Amino acid sequence: MIYKRITILCGHYGSGKTNVAVNMAYDQKEKYERVAIADLDIVNPYFRTKDSAKDFEDRGIELICSEYAGSNVDIPALPQQIYSICDQKDKQVIIDVGGDDRGAYALGRIAPSILSENNYEMLFVINCFRPLTRDAESTLEVMREIEYAANMKFTAIVNNSNLGEETTREDVLKSLAYAEEISQKTGLPIKCTSVYNRLYDDLKNDIPKLFSLKLQDKIN
Repeated sequence: MIYKRITILCGHYGSGKTNVAVNMAYDQKEKYERVAIADLDIVNPYFRTKDSAKDFEDRGIELICSEYAGSNVDIPALPQQIYSICDQKDKQVIIDVGGDDRGAYALGRIAPSILSENNYEMLFVINCFRPLTRDAESTLEVMREIEYAANMKFTAIVNNSNLGEETTREDVLKSLAYAEEISQKTGLPIKCTSVYNRLYDDLKNDIPKLFSLKLQDKIN
């Protein structure tokens, strides 16, 4: 997959954007020397990127997240290193944006610098199996809310429609029409369709731009 220097992933709660972000960080590390992943899920209960901290350390991927991530302290806070995303242009950065307006507003703090550099993608992660994004119209409403809060526009779509471990080949194939409808209504290209690695071989000849995902291990 071809990447810009900054890859931003946004989507509704449950869209699976964090798992996509983590896997894109792994993929980029195979291509670039310096890779970082930044977690803008600033409300503590929703921190998920932290779950892969050990994997990131082992692979040499920098993790940028609040010092309160993984703790019992609920303080919305952005780490100071967040500004290195724009200052250190010799590294690739994946930004995992929160699933509500607060995460998007956090992105808005550095949006002017990102827009000025103009070497980014903002990917809308969609999942037709989530209650609030089951059809194109409701999904587009979420999209508009995120764009307004972040003061940035999406550039492409990631179809991450899944039912967790219960996802079947047929589920993924059925989601393609949903993703295509959103693409047509927004004019945004589909960057990729992501699937769990156990389904990848069964679908790779049927779906273009298929992206294989390794499931995150959750910290209890």
